[in-house]
Amino acid sequence: MSDVHYHDPSNVTNPEHAEHHIVTPAQYCIVFGSLLVGTLITVVAADIDLGVMNPVIALGIACTKAVIVILFFMHVKYQSKLVKMTVAAGFFTFIVLITMTLTDYMSRAWGLW
Repeated sequence: MSDVHYHDPSNVTNPEHAEHHIVTPAQYCIVFGSLLVGTLITVVAADIDLGVMNPVIALGIACTKAVIVILFFMHVKYQSKLVKMTVAAGFFTFIVLITMTLTDYMSRAWGLW
């Protein structure tokens, strides 16, 4: 039995050896600026009384900033479809858990006990 190693040009066998994407410092500065703007929006939204929409707006802003961090700082944007699907599954699970929690919270008979 001989160990024959074939060339795999599409890196299907070893996707961890794929070519790395180089992110420029300018891209990091743009991402940093967008996160600062997101933080500013968070502070402004916290000062405005939006009623029952306060947690929804806060979670929306937080999720947007988290997506930016995951895509660029964690380099998911430049990874394989498998990695992107794994991250999307994590976000889907997060959204399901938040939805179930908020549904339970809103369904309670507040003030009747």
